[in-house]
Amino acid sequence: MARTMRVRRDDTVLVTAGKDKGKTGKVIRTEPARHRVYVEGLNMIKRHQRPRSIKDAQKGEAGGIFEMEGPIDVSNVMVVDPQDNKPTRIGVRVEDDGKRTRYSKRTGNNLD
Repeated sequence: MARTMRVRRDDTVLVTAGKDKGKTGKVIRTEPARHRVYVEGLNMIKRHQRPRSIKDAQKGEAGGIFEMEGPIDVSNVMVVDPQDNKPTRIGVRVEDDGKRTRYSKRTGNNLD
């Protein structure tokens, strides 16, 4: 069984590899089964879509070429520590009340 991803939606991440190396952005979507994250404004790809007509409503979806965020492997991003804006590794610790919380290994502060 694979380890769960420690990167979550709304985390700020730094891309460490690929065409967008060195850029930061906010995670808008995660796919834990595929170990992928989608970062706002990074790894932009173009998708062609044909127009569709809907009979019930008089509105149809426009076709064309759309730019959208592509997936980035979770191993190619690092969470940015909100305290000092530097990339950090993430740890998970169990609190006294039994709750699991993520923390920054760089500063030791909780991220949740």
